[in-house]
Amino acid sequence: MPFYIERGKIPHKRHIKFEKENGELYREELFSTHGFSNIYSNKYHHNMPCKVVEVKPHNIFHGEEWKDSLLQNYKVHTSKCSSEGNFFESRKMHLFNNDVALYTANVTQDTDQFYRNAYADEVVFVHQGCGELTSEYGNVKFEEFDYLVIPKGTTYQLKFENYDDNKLFIIESASMVTIPAHFRIPTGQLSESAPYCERDIRRPELQEAKVEKGEFELFIKYGCRYQVSVLEWHPYDLVGWDGACYPWAINLKEYAPKVGKIHLPPSDHLMFTANNFVVCNFVPRLYDFHPEAIPAPYYHTNIDSDEVLYYVHGNFMSRTDIEEGSITLHPKGIPHGPQPGRTEDSIGVADTFEYAVMVDTFAPLKLTDNFRSCMVNDYNQSWLEK
Repeated sequence: MPFYIERGKIPHKRHIKFEKENGELYREELFSTHGFSNIYSNKYHHNMPCKVVEVKPHNIFHGEEWKDSLLQNYKVHTSKCSSEGNFFESRKMHLFNNDVALYTANVTQDTDQFYRNAYADEVVFVHQGCGELTSEYGNVKFEEFDYLVIPKGTTYQLKFENYDDNKLFIIESASMVTIPAHFRIPTGQLSESAPYCERDIRRPELQEAKVEKGEFELFIKYGCRYQVSVLEWHPYDLVGWDGACYPWAINLKEYAPKVGKIHLPPSDHLMFTANNFVVCNFVPRLYDFHPEAIPAPYYHTNIDSDEVLYYVHGNFMSRTDIEEGSITLHPKGIPHGPQPGRTEDSIGVADTFEYAVMVDTFAPLKLTDNFRSCMVNDYNQSWLEK
């Protein structure tokens, strides 16, 4: 995060002794990024955070590469690739490269187990469901259309109000997910022209420390592998913390879209940035106001990026047969755009009602068997006149 907050009880300076009432020391943990040179938080534990009783391997399978896929435009209905399980076991991977991996998950079960992605930041988009993200930093309530931004190395859980109809779209990033630099002034504050501001961002509220001894299972994902670390003490044992690295939430509906005289490119709908990919989103907005404007997007070829759209809700003007939870992949090197008749139908339309999340990657994406299992076979021919 680009701004500092403070929670609970902390000493007046960093890296000095911080005593409990009985004279014992609280244990300071520096949670740092980019090797002490970027944002960080200082956490103060009742117990040493590295007390691990046992470490054992664990297998969770999210999908494997579809190695002979062709370079073409794709559409999938992820409802045909439903899953079950808790918030981390239920994930099914659809697309991936060295920078990013994209999953969907139908969360059907609660769990008391803790989870940490050791190698990747996570952006969890809550398509359906509501509940609470709990973490060592505190709790953040979430609802439909929330983005949950969770730094790598964070120990957390997702607790849903019920387990009947929950769906997540998950973006796993090998690099830090952050607010675009041009949205911020030099001191880090979001600028007046940014599409959202600090008031839209919900930060964790620290709960009372859980000073409980026992055996607490922490599932750690590192790359494509998992292990279970059995902790001697409950991981939510902070008496306080401060800093700028922590999980946070923002709702898609808080995004203030730009409107132009003629059609604006997708980059004007930017939400987050990371190394070698960006996240954009589309929300209800007025259309272009030039008297001869064509609101539908122009045909284009992404020569430097693969474009992934996850369709959330609404009426998708530029193409047919889109259901909520659909994903389209328009890879670099081949053109795409509105399907027949959609350009003409858009002329004179005043506004659009659509919600979608877009991920543009600057390295080619690999497809998985999950993606293949729910693809629409004739989508690449959907531009042919019939």
